[in-house]
Amino acid sequence: MTGWADLEQELAIWRQQGLTLPLWWRDDDAIAPTPALDQLLQLSDETGLPVHLAVIPEGAIEALAERLQGSNAIPVVHGFAHINHAPEGRKKMEFGTDRPLEQICEDIETGLHRLQNLFGPALAPLFVPPWNRIAPEVLPLLQQAGYRGLSTFTPRQHPEAVDGLAQINTHIDPIDWHNSRSAHPAEMLLAQMLKLLQDRRYARTDNTEPLGLLTHHLAHDSAIWNFTARLIITLMAGPVSVWSAHSLKGSPHEPTG
Repeated sequence: MTGWADLEQELAIWRQQGLTLPLWWRDDDAIAPTPALDQLLQLSDETGLPVHLAVIPEGAIEALAERLQGSNAIPVVHGFAHINHAPEGRKKMEFGTDRPLEQICEDIETGLHRLQNLFGPALAPLFVPPWNRIAPEVLPLLQQAGYRGLSTFTPRQHPEAVDGLAQINTHIDPIDWHNSRSAHPAEMLLAQMLKLLQDRRYARTDNTEPLGLLTHHLAHDSAIWNFTARLIITLMAGPVSVWSAHSLKGSPHEPTG
């Protein structure tokens, strides 16, 4: 059974071998200030790990931008309305090919412009598709609109989704979405984390991709908060370098008004 000591031992091996783990944190579905958001921002401040807040453009309000001022959060774009456009019986997807590309392009550009106007230069040029799914045909539209990165889930296959659009994924999500909707058992999550680290150490996956923690603050109970906090604290004590989406090359277009 995998425990916290196993993770600490793996990080010690990384340190002994002179390896560094690039690390980042993404939290999805923000639209407004809430007590859960306050707790998220507090954890980010306490651990020193900036949280990339994936904001839904259609629902985002001015009060959210005001709350993030002076915080450790980095807003990024989370789709447009977080609406499923896939036909019944297929996996949920907002940015598939089940509607005209002109409509998809409009949502991509409108969402970016709305959040540019809301957050200004604090917004990083990273696109997070709802449900971590996006059709390959849509990817060039993101780059053309001004995005410089795409974030989904699981280790990336290539450094770029398309030319000029970096792939920066997330890799571990503590929530058991299909059953308890609380945290997965800690030993299972720690085993997943251990495999992620060992795959990188043995060059089975790309350690130049920042390892991403994925959370959803609005869905957290105490078990999820507790595991998330301990995981971040443990990783931050290891040989890590913190990654920020502001390091993506280029920048999105200027706000339009």
